[in-house]
Amino acid sequence: MIAGTPVLDLDDAASLEAADAGGALRSAASGGAQVRATAAAVAEDTLIRLADLRPRSVVLVAGAGRAARAAGLLVAALGDRASLPIVPVASLPPWVGPLDVVLVAGDDAGDPRLIDAVDRAVRRGAEVVVAAPHEGPLRAAAAGRAALLEPRVQVLDHNRLLRFLAAGMAVLRIVDPARAGAAVPDLTELADVLDAEALRDGPHNEVFRNPAKTLAARMHQRGVVLAGDSPATAELAEHGAEVLLQSAGRVAAAVGLAEAVAANPRMVEAAGQSAPNFDPLFHDEELDGPVPVERMRVFVLSSDADQSAARRRLAVFGAAGSGLVDADLVRADVDLLHTTLTDPSVPTRARQDDPGLGTTGHGTELEQLAVLTLRLEMAAAYLRLLGSRGSATESQGQYGGRY
Repeated sequence: MIAGTPVLDLDDAASLEAADAGGALRSAASGGAQVRATAAAVAEDTLIRLADLRPRSVVLVAGAGRAARAAGLLVAALGDRASLPIVPVASLPPWVGPLDVVLVAGDDAGDPRLIDAVDRAVRRGAEVVVAAPHEGPLRAAAAGRAALLEPRVQVLDHNRLLRFLAAGMAVLRIVDPARAGAAVPDLTELADVLDAEALRDGPHNEVFRNPAKTLAARMHQRGVVLAGDSPATAELAEHGAEVLLQSAGRVAAAVGLAEAVAANPRMVEAAGQSAPNFDPLFHDEELDGPVPVERMRVFVLSSDADQSAARRRLAVFGAAGSGLVDADLVRADVDLLHTTLTDPSVPTRARQDDPGLGTTGHGTELEQLAVLTLRLEMAAAYLRLLGSRGSATESQGQYGGRY
């Protein structure tokens, strides 16, 4: 019997675009546009009231969802590099006062916690920045008393992490330029890098040179574990698992790399118990059909500049030789993206290497995290389309249209 083929071929761009009735690909590819919108707001002096401030702390009051995840990423990436505390909270702490900057971020303009945080922070004399829709009760609470970074690019709910991340980076670049600001990329340059990544991940690029399609193909019909090799990439793994669930309906585990390594023997044992006579060496999926076990693949998200060290951590996976559990290293390739943006006739400015600030020849850690965020979201969109039976005749939806 010849095995069945997937509903869609990842190299069939026309079919992918026809199946994308809800605009999942366009939404996932809009990370650069979201960052550029924040950069434009900063250029319009939206945050001018923060200039020359040296606050006691930056308090991140985040609503549920992507805003809270962005706050966690900022703290994980910059918490030990900033010259002031970066405090992620769900509601405004009682000690906040005139010496603090408060960033209130969320998607719900009617969230009582966000409204209360804006109102109390303003009354206590803190400088307040609101990264949320400027409408409803939240608009009344701000009422000209807070700086506004309202959303300018509409995307699906699970693709909003980069907007909140950009808002946090914009604030930190202004209030802590010497330390956190040095580890935060310029927002316009970051938007260009994200656009370059989106082009690489577009439906017209074949799987073998498309990082997002490669991820989707490697995740397809596998049990997926996303593992981070640092606190920041572990936080990103959580986001990736949430996006896979919300976008593609795929259940994935998100853990630190140490937990994934410790669980490897149990993953191999569990997969082997489900089909004790299965031998992957003699199984041909084209002739024999799908494998009778759920094979696992661990995707290790890494921002480590030492690529050999990062790869050594993967050696444990697949060491048993069963073929049931293997691992991939997922890196951002920021240098390659910068190269595609450079005019070869113009001399390039040397990049400063300072491990203490998180800047290396491979880009800042936040730059790498942003690129990996977009790539994971694009991969989730492709996985959604692989299981889609939609056609071009369906409703285009709010985010419809061609990529």
